[in-house]
Amino acid sequence: MNIEVEIRSLITKEKYEELLKYFHQEAKFISKDEQETHYFDTKEDLRIQKNDYFSKIWLKKGKMHDECREEIEVQFNKEDFNKIQNIFEETLNIKTNIKWFRTRNTFKWQDIGVYLDYTRGYGYILELEKITTEHHKDEALQNLKERLKILNIPLTPKEEFNNKFEFYKKNWETLTKNI
Repeated sequence: MNIEVEIRSLITKEKYEELLKYFHQEAKFISKDEQETHYFDTKEDLRIQKNDYFSKIWLKKGKMHDECREEIEVQFNKEDFNKIQNIFEETLNIKTNIKWFRTRNTFKWQDIGVYLDYTRGYGYILELEKITTEHHKDEALQNLKERLKILNIPLTPKEEFNNKFEFYKKNWETLTKNI
């Protein structure tokens, strides 16, 4: 079972630009892509996404913004996104709660994933991630927190993310109107 261990911080546009330069020098650049993610109105955190490379369905067990969660992901061809969306929304009648429009820069920094995101209507985020096992999740979490300290970036409290997410959830259509 894969456990996704991740920490994230809200950052300014200036810090985002600074970190882009830093990671282009200090890490391995993996990709830059545009993503559209649909969060469904379900008990579990169920989503679909299309990006520049593929489509996917994924489920994150646990609560939104938890640092350690089991993650199950299935990838499809990019062109299959509309079929996937139709299965959930039209056939199963599962409604989309939120649409998320993000530009993501992905890096590999030694043994961790680094994601520098700009989400329209939401802001700039740095996310550090490591996929591990249940047995090693605490060690991985500590490692990620140490890396954030190296970058001199404070960890954004979970409550702040939850509040920001709830605001976005209520207002995403207005916040992303000009996309």
